[in-house]
Amino acid sequence: MMWRAKLQSVILICLLSIMLLPLAAHADGNIQIKSVNLVAADDGYDISVDSEIVLNTTLEQALEKGIVLYFVNKFTLLEQRWYWFDKEVARTKPRVGLTYHALTRQYRLNYRTYSRNFYSLKEALRVLSRLRDHPITINSELKPDVEYKAVLRVWLDLTRMPKPFQVEALGSSDWNLSSDRLEWRMTLPSSTQPFHLKGD
Repeated sequence: MMWRAKLQSVILICLLSIMLLPLAAHADGNIQIKSVNLVAADDGYDISVDSEIVLNTTLEQALEKGIVLYFVNKFTLLEQRWYWFDKEVARTKPRVGLTYHALTRQYRLNYRTYSRNFYSLKEALRVLSRLRDHPITINSELKPDVEYKAVLRVWLDLTRMPKPFQVEALGSSDWNLSSDRLEWRMTLPSSTQPFHLKGD
């Protein structure tokens, strides 16, 4: 009878551990890129990115203290050259600020030309995680028949934070919030064939 009770206890502990794993993962901040879309526009190309942004307790507390959290989506298109360094031919690097206003109890996303308010952090993060039809800056002539190297990463930009918090963030994993560096090879999308990539 004793061994049955011990076995049941072990099984119960294992089941609880399995059930709590997703909660522990959710408690740790992370960014995951879900999908990328590139389409040909009238004057160039537009990119859309779907990601999932989860804040940890440290970052949520920083928001409540009035600290602005800046998030960056950086997309780069490179022409690979065997005789020299890769040449950057196109890029985009939109930055969005996430703030919390204690008086109104609202979260705000500050874009370059406008802002939006939200009554919950969950809703603000949902919108923050979606970049829609953002134009790509073309630095050099793009060729439709050339295979380019594309690089995408989404991260929390610590360089825009107040200096005391930058010092605190050094060496702390709580402040290191970034997606993996997503790389792939591609030819440019046409007006009839957009490019779609599903992230990990």
